[in-house]
Amino acid sequence: MKSYIFLSVAIILEVFGTLLLPASQNFSKIIPTVTLVAAYVCSFYFLTFALKTIPIAVVYASWAGLGIFLIAVMSKLFFDQSLSWQVILGLIFIIAGVVLVNTFSDSHGVE
Repeated sequence: MKSYIFLSVAIILEVFGTLLLPASQNFSKIIPTVTLVAAYVCSFYFLTFALKTIPIAVVYASWAGLGIFLIAVMSKLFFDQSLSWQVILGLIFIIAGVVLVNTFSDSHGVE
């Protein structure tokens, strides 16, 4: 269970860092740039703890898939970017894939 908490924190930090990319204005704004780099570094740091009991394929599929989903949703909320029905369908498939990968993996974060 603890590994999934670390994975969740890693996902949140990765999404936070990615959402700061527009604010960094091609890395020309120092505070958003330093903050997003720190968020990415911390995200990878927490990923290492998730890897103690969850296979790397499951960790990476969850981190990437949920990151894509959350960034798409947050970009709609914060940046008013459109989401077509095809994009929404693709995001549903991503969530289904993450659920399948986690459900049928050999390890469920038992520590």
